[in-house]
Amino acid sequence: MDPQARKRYTKEFQVEALELAKALGSFAKAEQQLGLTDGLIYSWKKKYNFSFDSKTKGAQQVVAETDEVKRLRKEIEELKKTNYILKKAAAFFSQDHLK
Repeated sequence: MDPQARKRYTKEFQVEALELAKALGSFAKAEQQLGLTDGLIYSWKKKYNFSFDSKTKGAQQVVAETDEVKRLRKEIEELKKTNYILKKAAAFFSQDHLK
């Protein structure tokens, strides 16, 4: 296998790995069981802002919320662009009306 080729893991796999690490109480144990490189699950923990505290949300909920935030940010940007275009159009047509 090409040493520079990076294996990609699905979001579902990442969530399950986080849940396993939470159940085992250790990143290293979960990585060893799953045959992952050192620190990979920890990087997913940071990516999804996941906490092992039993009082916090599960990995699936954290991932869903992360996706929702990304979607909402994209929607906000699209709405800002639309609003900008509408303001320019309104200004254009209001000037045309004065002539």
